[in-house]
Amino acid sequence: MQVVIKRDGRKVAYDQSKVTNAINKAFESVDGEVTEDDKVIANKIAAEISNIKNDEMSVEDIQDAVETKLMKSSRKDVAKAYVLYRNERTKIRDRNSMLIKLVSEKLTASNVQNQNANIDENSFGGRIGEASNEVMKQYALDYCMSEMSRNNHLNNEIYVHDLNSYAVGMHNCLSLPLDKLLANGFNTRQTDVRPAQSINTAFQLVAVLFQLQSLQQFGGVSATHLDWTMVPYVRKSFYKHYKDAMIYLAEENIEGELSSVYLPKEYQLESYESFIQDMPSIEDEYFKKFKHFYKYALDMTSKETYQAVEGMYHNLNTLQSRSGNQLPFTSINYGTCTLPEGRLVTKALLDTSIKGIGMLHKTSIFPCGIFQCMNGVNRKEGDSNYDLFQLALKSTAQRLYPNYANVDWSGNAGYDVNDPKTYFSTMGCRTANGWDINGMGQTKDGRGNICPVTIIMPTLAMEAVEQASASLHGNEEEVAVEMFMSILDEKIHEAKDMLIERFNWIANQSPDSSHFMYENGTMEGYVPEEGIVSALKHGTLALGQLGLAETLQLLIGCNQTTEKGMVLAKRIEQLFKDRCAEFKEEYKLNFGVYYTPAENLCYTALKKFKQKYGEIPNVSDKEFFTNSMHVPVWEELDPFEKIDIESQLTGYSSAGCITYVELPSTVKHNLEALEDIVNYAMDKDIPYFAINVPCDTCMDCGYTDEIGNTCPICGGSNIQRLRRVTGYLTGNYTTAFNLGKQDEVAHRVKHEGKVF
Repeated sequence: MQVVIKRDGRKVAYDQSKVTNAINKAFESVDGEVTEDDKVIANKIAAEISNIKNDEMSVEDIQDAVETKLMKSSRKDVAKAYVLYRNERTKIRDRNSMLIKLVSEKLTASNVQNQNANIDENSFGGRIGEASNEVMKQYALDYCMSEMSRNNHLNNEIYVHDLNSYAVGMHNCLSLPLDKLLANGFNTRQTDVRPAQSINTAFQLVAVLFQLQSLQQFGGVSATHLDWTMVPYVRKSFYKHYKDAMIYLAEENIEGELSSVYLPKEYQLESYESFIQDMPSIEDEYFKKFKHFYKYALDMTSKETYQAVEGMYHNLNTLQSRSGNQLPFTSINYGTCTLPEGRLVTKALLDTSIKGIGMLHKTSIFPCGIFQCMNGVNRKEGDSNYDLFQLALKSTAQRLYPNYANVDWSGNAGYDVNDPKTYFSTMGCRTANGWDINGMGQTKDGRGNICPVTIIMPTLAMEAVEQASASLHGNEEEVAVEMFMSILDEKIHEAKDMLIERFNWIANQSPDSSHFMYENGTMEGYVPEEGIVSALKHGTLALGQLGLAETLQLLIGCNQTTEKGMVLAKRIEQLFKDRCAEFKEEYKLNFGVYYTPAENLCYTALKKFKQKYGEIPNVSDKEFFTNSMHVPVWEELDPFEKIDIESQLTGYSSAGCITYVELPSTVKHNLEALEDIVNYAMDKDIPYFAINVPCDTCMDCGYTDEIGNTCPICGGSNIQRLRRVTGYLTGNYTTAFNLGKQDEVAHRVKHEGKVF
């Protein structure tokens, strides 16, 4: 035998040494060494194969011959080792072959999956990023985690999010301490940035900070109280405009004596109390004494604020900072500041949202606007910011944003009413920070979600059902439920171990990996002598879940919209809550129950489930699993009924959740009903609430509403159809969403009932 046919079809000369080396490795794996006797056997077998009278043999034929000859020798144990070695090499080749296939698909955009609706997988950046992700994911599975973690992920039981970011040790989300960063300035790799001295500069720097921080992590970046943050910069701009008025209008001697006009000195923000005390309000009576100066300064400050806000909106929708031309995933919380400066900022944010951006006045994708509802501040007529709540409702009805955060949510107990940094806020999709066991209390700034995992509950439920059907222990349904609870408890403990495993991996990274973050203290608490764990420990470890509705359907034949289903749902959620509370105390890390958005996972987990278990009615007969504990999107309910159901479960979560209702576009003509719905959700102790309305835009004339096949204004058919993907918006859902999310949108019913 002279010629060997390789696996790729190439023909090469037979190399006896390669066969000898392979056999020697089998001997070494058994004996721990290769003896002279071993070498004799290996050389003999290799020589015998070379003398086979076939002109050509494939690699597989040669390996079969080696196995046969080893089995006939005195070393059958080595034959078994050779078989294992051969199988392992086959697995590696198959895996590498599959990896190259996936990389090729991503580089050529031949199999676009839209795993993230905010990434253009067809773009150069998207193709490079997605191909790189495939390699990084495989690296994370092979080298960064335990066998337990890897098996849970591959078996569709516990999903490890963002494997590509796992590999390099990135964390997930962060709420930026903007008060400090704007007041003190910050450093970048190339230069330093001076403290903001005007409202225009402050908003520009917010966009810059959002972009810079987004490169240090894989999730969202948030401003927790932007209206309060901007108060000193509105004042600084006002003072400058007032001074200009003095200079340019004084020639007319409009107000007579001007020498006693007070202008504040430069000021470094340290606390809300001090800036209120030391920096007079723009409505201070002293300024009003000079009415022409005052009117000019007020008008110019208002114009500057609106221009600054519009600039931020445009920046955050055009500054592409990640692979796939991805925009920074940004969120801004606002609505509670009753100072005139804060009210001006909130009004500008909402008016700009309503106006839209660009030539066609399109709905802004980012930032995700979040209006913070607060009793006595903005929820009822007579409250100081009630008018801004009304404006928020108008924006929601037309633009889907803002969403609504419940400052008075029971889960945020212990917050300081005088410190907006402790008000309940979210990082957009739904991630949130609860009480910090390591000393920061309810402070949100400088803290984030470190990493999440998600338990895929339908898989566990199916395992329990199969075990129950095979048992002989009476009531099969009851047995299945108890088996499920036991399996779930085991998997919650394993999920905890997986989170700690990843937390430690992240904590072992050098601070130089996120130089901007640790140098500027965007993640608070960093002590160089203690390492980056000193900052990470204040963040959240999110223990997520997927498919409560399908789980209940498998176990008891109904979901949480029924009394029977709700009883079991609460039992399941109580287990999550209890275990996270225990883990938090035991490990002194902020474990929290997370109601996973599962943008891509809802689809990929369903596909794996269906491959294994087939199509099951109301479980796997669609292209998606229901997110976390949500009521299935196809259930016919009015908005109050949906809120009633989900409000019984949201309190079990501390790491983030959202409730939303689907309404018709006509809600824009019935804001009173919308107000009732939002207030009802707040009164039901829903922490985070959103409204889904159809938001279609004609790309020819800019008309925005619910549009059929053609625009009713210009007759155009180029329609962008904007829908919420999870907690945030994206572009045209028919092209940006994955197949699972597209199918979910198709199944969504309006929660209107008799309300509209």
